[in-house]
Amino acid sequence: MYLGIWDNLPGVVKCQMEQALHLDFGTELEPRKEIVLFDKPTRGTTVQKFKEMVYSLFKAKLGDQGNLSELVNLILTVADGDKDGQVSLGEAKSAWALLQLNEFLLMVILQDKEHTPKLMGFCGDLYVMESVEYTSLYGISLPWVIELFIPSGFRRSMDQLFTPSWPRKAKIAIGLLEFVEDVFHGPYGNFLMCDTSAKNLGYNDKYDLKMVDMRKIVPETNLKELIKDRHCESDLDCVYGTDCRTSCDQSTMKCTSEVIQPNLAKACQLLKDYLLRGAPSEIREELEKQLYSCIALKVTANQMEMEHSLILNNLKTLLWKKISYTNDS
Repeated sequence: MYLGIWDNLPGVVKCQMEQALHLDFGTELEPRKEIVLFDKPTRGTTVQKFKEMVYSLFKAKLGDQGNLSELVNLILTVADGDKDGQVSLGEAKSAWALLQLNEFLLMVILQDKEHTPKLMGFCGDLYVMESVEYTSLYGISLPWVIELFIPSGFRRSMDQLFTPSWPRKAKIAIGLLEFVEDVFHGPYGNFLMCDTSAKNLGYNDKYDLKMVDMRKIVPETNLKELIKDRHCESDLDCVYGTDCRTSCDQSTMKCTSEVIQPNLAKACQLLKDYLLRGAPSEIREELEKQLYSCIALKVTANQMEMEHSLILNNLKTLLWKKISYTNDS
């Protein structure tokens, strides 16, 4: 990942370092040993054939949905990098390589959403997204070399020290809740947030939340296919990223495919300490109650979708009512 300039605007240039279509549970990303991304499509492939390739890829990643053809057409528009009305072989190869990456696909799907960084451009399997001023939920980022030597307790104290004022934290939190809405049963299926740590969230100078790393946000259909029937000894073997957990069926010693916690519960767990510290006394008790109800959400609960919507809307309403008339918001 590099900082750079694209069309006179600051951006973040990303070079994907993991193997395409290879999600290995419990392992860290490793540099790829050979470039295999640019073998498709081959010379002579028609646009129609390329559309069929992309459609099949989306069907495998997102499930068999009726509106996948719309997404394919959107991809062809994005792939036409020089906007000449045609997709050249080079543009098609670049688009095909990038579509293997969940973050790129999600940026295309959510390109009109406020909390998704804008895709500024791409070349080969490099892509450029808008730069975000604050690249951590807590507003302080340190070089990884320094991070290694800071005790976790001291780091948490530093985080709290550098947080914005409470109304601004509330506005950032509302942004995260809105992003959860964006990826929960959106137009092309449900996406699962498998690493909801503070380092993956940032915000701009207006305190609007921006996602800075979406590599571990994966399509639910894709994740189910990858994790189901995986051999396990306990539930600890059935985890992807840090936050997408299923259970181990002890009768078969295989992982089940149903993720236990919805995105909203994981987001509320992250926001609990962030929002409760410095919260106005008149809403603190109600805020704490709603956050704990949110954290307790389970995917398997009866009427989960209704509870999900109710809790999310209640939290947003409570926060907005408190900050609507403040200068900080």
